[in-house]
Formats: sequence, structure tokens, C-alpha cells
Amino acid sequence: MSNTKNFLLRISGTFILLSAMLYLFLPVVAPWVMALSVSLFSVITVASPYPGKSIRGKRLFNMQLFACVLMIVATYLMFRQTPEWVLPMISGAVFLLYAAMVLPKELEKEKNK
Repeated sequence: MSNTKNFLLRISGTFILLSAMLYLFLPVVAPWVMALSVSLFSVITVASPYPGKSIRGKRLFNMQLFACVLMIVATYLMFRQTPEWVLPMISGAVFLLYAAMVLPKELEKEKNK
């Protein structure tokens, strides 16, 4: 992944977290920040597919895509101002965390073969 994509991915991830905290104080502004950052994060994730051939790596990439869909659902629920937006957001974060930890190991294992 290029440095620009990596930088944008980190910035959008940071703004996703900040918008979740911002929702406590500014529930009108936070969904807009969340929508912009989730859309940027999702576009970068979709534009950077898994480069390897292993089934496990492809499954982990699909898990990342599913996490992006969950974050989009959370953003929609945030706009509707329902407190249930937290559930898909936490679920998506868990999927992303797991994929982010295991995917580089899978790529390295595939390179060594």
C-alpha cells in the first residue's frame, strides 16, 4: 500500500473514533464527520484488495469489507439518532482489529512459501 493511502487510512480511522466521541457532545455534527471518514475508509479498503492467493487472506479481506458495511450501518443509525449505532460500530471495530492483526501474518506466510 502506498504511503498516501496508508496516511489517509490512518486519518480516516482516527476521525471515525473522534466522531464516535464527538457524538456525546455534538450529535448533529458527529454523523457528518463519521459519514466522511467512513466513506473514505471504505473506498480505500475496497481499492486495496488482498494481493495474495490464499483463501484465508481473501476471507480476512472480506471480513474487512463486512466491517466497512457495519460502519456504514452505524453511520446511518447515527443520522437517525438511535443509540443502537454503537452495536454495529463495535462489531465492525472487532472485525477490523482481528483482520488487521492476522492479515499481515498471512501475507508474510504466503510470501515465504
